[in-house]
Amino acid sequence: MSGKDHTRLNISAGLASVTVAAMLVALKLWALGLTSSLSVAASLADNALDLMISVGGLVAILYAARPADEDHAFGHTSVEDLAALAQALFVGVSGVVIGWAAASRLLGASDARIGAEGQGIAVMAVSILLTLGLVLWQRRVARRTGSRVVAADSLHYLSDLLPTLGAIGALWASRRFGIAHVDSVVALASALILLVGALRIGKGAWDALMDRTADPALVEAIAAIARDWPGVHGFHDLKTRTAGSRVFVNIHIELDGDQSLREAHAIGAGLRRRIIEQHPQCDVIVHKDVVRET
Repeated sequence: MSGKDHTRLNISAGLASVTVAAMLVALKLWALGLTSSLSVAASLADNALDLMISVGGLVAILYAARPADEDHAFGHTSVEDLAALAQALFVGVSGVVIGWAAASRLLGASDARIGAEGQGIAVMAVSILLTLGLVLWQRRVARRTGSRVVAADSLHYLSDLLPTLGAIGALWASRRFGIAHVDSVVALASALILLVGALRIGKGAWDALMDRTADPALVEAIAAIARDWPGVHGFHDLKTRTAGSRVFVNIHIELDGDQSLREAHAIGAGLRRRIIEQHPQCDVIVHKDVVRET
């Protein structure tokens, strides 16, 4: 499969993600107006986040196809981290608001009445079917293209099924037994999930913007490749940083000073190719030094 085919498939997955997220937001806004259910509101907030992430993912896929330019020598992927900080703020505020409203209902400070439970359950069931269809398509695309953006988006949507199932359970309990406070309990749990997710997203984006080193497992994998590469007598100053979905790698390798420049270049170029083959998200610069005297 060619690079253009990969790009087209990835874009199709990104467009499907944005379309489904927009449909889910519209459906759950309607369901929220009918039911006044806080668990539906929590699921709605989660899908609004999904829409933002899906748009960001689509932009990232489109940007990934663009080469670096004079103003952005290392590409444009840091915009993903800036967007992630905004997403984390949005999710955190949503979690606080929903949690506060749920606590108020549980303490009796506000009315806990829920209505139109049947229509609400139907909407949530439709949203589950839409989400499952999207996840199946994303996983197929990720298998064929190896896109980490699409794979991550697929995992995110799969995890969103839990709040939706919780909302269905709360609406069913309200309709069947008249227990409206189940809705508030589910909303509190969903708010906690939103807050934890906001902290995770925000920390990852902050670490990237502060040039924190890449995942230690990735660093060790790169070190192992360099350690065993033919012609490399040693290496030092292995440095990494992340920017969005890209990982920038700098490594100094130690070579025999008596060999020709052509031979030294071939060793360094081969090592760079191998690292990129094993870890396509990496942008690698290899510096060549004469082997140190012992």
